[in-house]
Amino acid sequence: DGAYTIVSGEEDGKAIPAERVKGSVVRFAGGKITGTDKDKKEFFAADYKLDAAKTPWRIEMTSTQPKEAKASGLVRKEGDTVTIIYALPGGETPTDFKTKGKQQMFVLKPLAAGK
Repeated sequence: DGAYTIVSGEEDGKAIPAERVKGSVVRFAGGKITGTDKDKKEFFAADYKLDAAKTPWRIEMTSTQPKEAKASGLVRKEGDTVTIIYALPGGETPTDFKTKGKQQMFVLKPLAAGK
C-alpha cells in the first residue's frame, strides 16, 4: 500500500512523453489501484491481487475505469522504486520489463509526504 508518483512510462515499446505522465499519482490501498493525473482527475481504477511469492511479483488486475478489463503483469520493487508492467486487452502477458505491443510499463517513486 502507498502513494507513488509516475516518473516515466513506456507503451508498445516506446517511451510515453514526460508531459503525459508528469504529476500523475498512483495509489495502492486495500486491494485497489487508482491513478490520477496532474489535475487530480482519475484516469484508472482497478482491483488487484499481488503474488509476492514469485520473483518478479505477479499482479492480476480487473479495471473498472476507464472500462472493465482484465490485465496481467509483473511488479518489481528495488529500494523505493516500483516498476509495474502489464498487458492491455488483447496483449500478451509480459515476461520481462520491456514493453511490446499492447503493453504498458510505469516506473513509480514514493509520493513526498503531505502531497
